[in-house]
Amino acid sequence: MAAPQTKTIKDLNGKWVMVCLPSRASPLSSHKPTNTPMQNKTQSTSVEPGLALQGVGWVTRKAVSMATLTLHVKQYNAPPSPPADPSSAEVTHIEIEQTGTGGLKGSTEKRCLDYTFREHSDWLFGSVRGQSRWIAPGEIHDAYLKGEGLWLEGDAEAGGPNGETHVLSHVESVDNGWTATQIWGFQLVDGERKHVRHIVIAKGSDRVQLKLVYDFFE
Repeated sequence: MAAPQTKTIKDLNGKWVMVCLPSRASPLSSHKPTNTPMQNKTQSTSVEPGLALQGVGWVTRKAVSMATLTLHVKQYNAPPSPPADPSSAEVTHIEIEQTGTGGLKGSTEKRCLDYTFREHSDWLFGSVRGQSRWIAPGEIHDAYLKGEGLWLEGDAEAGGPNGETHVLSHVESVDNGWTATQIWGFQLVDGERKHVRHIVIAKGSDRVQLKLVYDFFE
């Protein structure tokens, strides 16, 4: 379903779903049928080319592309963890527990929006280091990430401490030589307001552009 106006980049708390099931079935439970149409993955680009560039095997790529993915998001303000400076002021944290259907393993993402590199390791991408921060449209220089005319902006979408309307997430693989840069925000997709991420994955001279569209579930 469309994101309510109360959900902005300042408050992503809740469940966000990228669906790969018929709209007549609930993406979260076969015991909870619903007649509410849910977004299909056709609104998003295929993740397979990006996963391939990141060195993910064929079987896993297929499993991810066929799964319904649910993001359980917790967003809050607190001192950085671990702190870059013991006297650091509170910053925004975004923690995401991602689950998938079809037996796909879950994963955990923890982002601290102070733009400090932190290392992380998971079963899908291996060892990575990442940094995140608030970002305004004028600071986005890559044309695809900038998405001229696509992003919803203005005061109603502002979430950062200086009125920023987006989150920037940049991740570098420790072992495999790729980078992934994301811009998060909101767009109108087929006439409905949705949470969207533009992603550029790069390795050497190779580059893959992805657009992921999420429904708000609850």
